[in-house]
Amino acid sequence: MAVADLLGFALAALAGHRLRALLSLLGVAIGVTAVVLLTALGQGARVYVVNQFATLGTHLLIVIPGKVETSGGAPGWGGTPHELTLDDAAALARTLPEVARMAPLAMGTETVAAGERQRQVAVLGTTAAFLTVRDLAVAAGSFLPDLPPTRGAPVVVLGQRVARELYPGSDPVGQVVRVGGWRMRVVGLLAPRGVHLGMDMDDVVIVPVATGMRMFNRASLFRILLKAHPTADLDRLKGRVVALLAERHGEEDITCITQDAVLATFATLLDALTLALVGIAAISLVVAGVGIMNVMLVSVAERTAEVGLLRALGAQPRQVLACFLTEAALLSTAGGLAGLGAGWAGSAVVAHLYPDFPVAPPAWAPPAALGVALAVGTLFGYLPARRATRLDPVAALAGHKR
Repeated sequence: MAVADLLGFALAALAGHRLRALLSLLGVAIGVTAVVLLTALGQGARVYVVNQFATLGTHLLIVIPGKVETSGGAPGWGGTPHELTLDDAAALARTLPEVARMAPLAMGTETVAAGERQRQVAVLGTTAAFLTVRDLAVAAGSFLPDLPPTRGAPVVVLGQRVARELYPGSDPVGQVVRVGGWRMRVVGLLAPRGVHLGMDMDDVVIVPVATGMRMFNRASLFRILLKAHPTADLDRLKGRVVALLAERHGEEDITCITQDAVLATFATLLDALTLALVGIAAISLVVAGVGIMNVMLVSVAERTAEVGLLRALGAQPRQVLACFLTEAALLSTAGGLAGLGAGWAGSAVVAHLYPDFPVAPPAWAPPAALGVALAVGTLFGYLPARRATRLDPVAALAGHKR
């Protein structure tokens, strides 16, 4: 039997039962759509996280007070026998030649006010090195002056949103702003950055670290950021940072994490999440396969006489089998193609609604979803097709099944 005859036979059979065929096709399409869309969301989450950490810059180490046993992730709650201090930060910069830039970080929340306008924002206390370490840019004015970490100054750099709300329609550089009970002069305006690692960099104010620590009435640092030289071995430098601070504190009571370690942890979690989503979506493909099997069973029952005629005319069992398997393959392929189109359309809609979230299915997902749909349809269509080949030609022509 020629391929054209097989396709004509299958298409005629499907056209004769449009509603059943359409419902089976819809089941496959929903399954494939789910696979494509869910893998696109998983891949988008992975790319988004990678991009977020990539903007930190390469060769970054983050020193955090407190010791945790698990490496590669954000530290959990634990005791902090010794807090990080400016002396610790200075010792790291002075002792470790692999460190190119060091930025201590103090953090708190204060009310900022200009005239009658005021609001509460996050206040970061740091040094001039923070601009390079965090790969930030200044839109107007300048960043913090290059002062020793122990020396404060009544100057402040504003994020874009803070400046826009405190000084609508005017240039904030050179203006006086109140941060808590401090009068400070605006020396610069950060370039737009948006939310980065959970912090809206457009909604912060930045002051010298010594000023921030006095403002928050603290003697300890929130973090120490270290930017290594491009040729430095990060793993070796991490070990030296931990050893140096353990020597200063009398015990190993800090956590030092690297960008690569955090990325690896998130990548593993997101890969597992993506696979779980694919598994959930694949269940709908199995359900669709059961629907195809039911359609094929009914089709075989209704076309008993037709099968008998084919056998009486000399058609071999394998040819009858091919006819019904082609019908199942057409159903699953058409549903798979419709599902691919719907999945890509859904991804485009999500990308349009959330432009900062890179939604796109991985390269393997569409062909894999289509292949699985075809395999499931053919597999579940085999049993009814096999049943058709076992019909007795004489009994089939008489309209009876054995």
